[in-house]
Amino acid sequence: MLELAGRTAFITGGAQGIGLGLARAFAKEGMRLAVADIDAEALAEAGAELAAMTQVATFTLDVTDRDAYARVADEAEQRLGPVSLLCNNAGVGGSYPVSAMSYALWDLILGVNIGGVVNGLQTFLPRMIARGEPSHIVNTASTAGLAPQGGQGGYMYEGTKAGVIGLSEGLARQLGHEGHPIGVTVLCPGLVATNLVASNRAARGRITGDLGLTAEQEEDREKLLTEQDFYLRQLGLSPDAVGEMLVEGVRSGKPYVITDRGVAEPLAARSKALFMALPPETEHDRRIARHVAAQMREAARSGGRTH
Repeated sequence: MLELAGRTAFITGGAQGIGLGLARAFAKEGMRLAVADIDAEALAEAGAELAAMTQVATFTLDVTDRDAYARVADEAEQRLGPVSLLCNNAGVGGSYPVSAMSYALWDLILGVNIGGVVNGLQTFLPRMIARGEPSHIVNTASTAGLAPQGGQGGYMYEGTKAGVIGLSEGLARQLGHEGHPIGVTVLCPGLVATNLVASNRAARGRITGDLGLTAEQEEDREKLLTEQDFYLRQLGLSPDAVGEMLVEGVRSGKPYVITDRGVAEPLAARSKALFMALPPETEHDRRIARHVAAQMREAARSGGRTH
């Protein structure tokens, strides 16, 4: 369990949407805030709001820029103290037809959604380990990563968010095996009333060159974005509600925080399909199970150390 009051949180994508909801929630818990975002205008507004609640420092940051990330981390810790809670929240989405696949598009979505998480971990996790104090990491994924469906979510977005989930699960177990007092929670938002669509439009502007969409495909995409924006704002949870859920999840050490049950049916179908794909049990499987059980017993005896 991480004591939140009096500690420092670092939140990427923290000036708007879910990130701002997280910042507000942690400010209410008495945390100091380092808020990073690529949108300087939104960052200024968020900083002014949050400064009335707690000590805050804001940083314009592209999470794909590793050198800038390191500089910002140094400054944040100099101004606010050691970061005990890292929220890798920055992300981009957008559904594109397969015919629009390009290296530029891959680089953008992978670079932010996966690379941004990696850069946050590589920047802050060694510092947390060296200090040896209780800390926590939150990686924002999506319910779309739990049961990818294609379509509106987009296969690139879904794939990167599935990667964030797997990375979070593996990292949490590895930290536990090695005995580090660092928890990991993966946040999987469903429908949340954010300006995600506007952010996705802005992210498209970061790609130079033509994506190869026909005029009809561009028109269809714009209609889809407009529908998504309406859908999110009408049916989505408030970012502040998500922030409150995450506070409870971090405080209790939950590995997952899922904001609604909209993914229940596709998740059940996916789980069933995976189990159905398993071959019949053989002696080879039983031998592996005995070996794994012996390794786990040895790890328990050695205090979680791995060899």
